Amino acid sequence: MDHRMSMESYGVELCARHRERMDKLIRQNNTPIEAIRLYYGLKEAGVNPMLEWWDGKKSVDIAFSRVKLNIEIDTEYHMLTHDQAINDLEETMHSFQDGFTTIRIPNMLIKHYLKETVNNILGIKEGLRANTKVI
Repeated sequence: MDHRMSMESYGVELCARHRERMDKLIRQNNTPIEAIRLYYGLKEAGVNPMLEWWDGKKSVDIAFSRVKLNIEIDTEYHMLTHDQAINDLEETMHSFQDGFTTIRIPNMLIKHYLKETVNNILGIKEGLRANTKVI
């Protein structure tokens, strides 16, 4: 894959080492390409998210562990069944019970409104940080 392919597929120019790492993540975790685009969009905005973070139970597409924010990218949003919807809601409930906030973002938002999506996530992160008690 030359760097032009990398730019087209990931939306960002990657060196060979990082491109290999992203390709491996996709193979191992079925990471959505939009999660990678969002990850680099957030990094470009000056924050350091974690990609495919293990929360103790499952791998999360993107996470900010310090404020306990998990972000999942929905790639089949338009084909969501009621079973998937209730499973997503139950996952969110368990996440809240464990002290985490989980937000689900349709992949179309990242494809067409990356900057706005990044800005909203930054606002959510700041809100969580402001409301997190320092222990």
